[in-house]
Amino acid sequence: MSAPLRKAAAIDPIVEDWGRLTWLASRQVANVEDMTLGRVVIKRGRSNPRHCHPDCEEVLYLLAGRLEHSLGDETFTLEAGDVLAIPAGVFHHADSVGDVDADTIVAYSAGERGFVLENS
Repeated sequence: MSAPLRKAAAIDPIVEDWGRLTWLASRQVANVEDMTLGRVVIKRGRSNPRHCHPDCEEVLYLLAGRLEHSLGDETFTLEAGDVLAIPAGVFHHADSVGDVDADTIVAYSAGERGFVLENS
């Protein structure tokens, strides 16, 4: 395991056409064993792909923006400050429908989160 502090300059985001993911803590980045913490930004007017995490729960905290977030067969509207709990194995995705990019903190109950696209 690496040192407990990861300096911001050492953290590179993953850039997608819909936004970016920044993994802050996980087994994969070698600073914690049993959880994953990240920041996800979904550009205004864009969506991330519908997916699930078969091996862990997810908690999403919306810092800024507005999301229409599908969770199974339901859809929830999130405003800044709202929290959405996503059970393991449930397909979900988010549409950024606000006036600014949706900026979220995400946490997972596993050090390595599985990721499965719905139509794969």
